[in-house]
Amino acid sequence: MSLNHEYITQTKGICGGRPIIRGTRTPVRTIAGCFKLGMTLDEIFDSYPHLKPQQICAALAYYFEHQEEIEADIEKNSEENLMKLYPPTETIKK
Repeated sequence: MSLNHEYITQTKGICGGRPIIRGTRTPVRTIAGCFKLGMTLDEIFDSYPHLKPQQICAALAYYFEHQEEIEADIEKNSEENLMKLYPPTETIKK
């Protein structure tokens, strides 16, 4: 899939083909999730020191341009949904 974004890309087979920050494996949904939790830009910058501010801002811009898609991705990858898909198993007692 081709995107016209300098900092955002999608590649089949990388992070499930979801939008990520180019050159990383950081999904846009991760940055969007931080924003949705109420983190400020400075807090997000501090939490992801390996990312440039431009990359984080681009991820947020992509989120706002594709909010429905990213919201669905956030929900699909929520802990609650993952627990339904992959319920914990009981530890084998010896």
